[in-house]
Amino acid sequence: MVTPYYQDDLITLYLADCLPMMREMSDKAFDLAIVDPQFGIGISRSARLVTDKGLQAKAWDDVPISPDYFKDLFRVSINQIIWGGNYYALPPARNYVAWDKLQPEGLSFGMFDLAWTSFDTSNKMFRRSSSRDSRIHPTQKPAALYRWLLKNYAKPGDTILDTHAGSCSLAIACHDLGFTLTAFEIDEEYLSAAVDRIKRYLRQPKMFKPVIVQPEQESFL
Repeated sequence: MVTPYYQDDLITLYLADCLPMMREMSDKAFDLAIVDPQFGIGISRSARLVTDKGLQAKAWDDVPISPDYFKDLFRVSINQIIWGGNYYALPPARNYVAWDKLQPEGLSFGMFDLAWTSFDTSNKMFRRSSSRDSRIHPTQKPAALYRWLLKNYAKPGDTILDTHAGSCSLAIACHDLGFTLTAFEIDEEYLSAAVDRIKRYLRQPKMFKPVIVQPEQESFL
């Protein structure tokens, strides 16, 4: 295993390609993988993000992720939540998660994102706009979404895996709720900005220690 790029009492981040890293892991090393792999739709070159949001155009989403990725992901984790699962030939699933972005009708981009899950429960919906979060990554999702996922799908003491850390919203959620996270990001520019984001967040005063709370049906926070 390579040296962590960032590490604290709960979070370990690696600047590394997740594929060779997962091949070194033991079977079922993590209780839950919450991942957001590339879809192969060129999202990082989107004019809406490059021109309107000022993000740098990159090539990482020009091709879909290798099918070998899913073989190792299912091997190293007991349960999985996979954003963009509708882009891939994953097994039939009873439980999908939809993130309703509360977008108005008539816009050219998606009004919701869909995640495949390995859980045998009913479908769930999270409703919250993403506009409140300062964007540092093209596919950035709000930390509130990941807190909601952890509250609804993770058990106390679960170890969490993130293969595509991006803006590290999941890392922030794990800090809030006391989960141990191992995460990988291949792009140093994204990871550096995400680590700065984590450090700024942790410097903010917290009134309470992290605590695992009971499942919620949805959140608007």
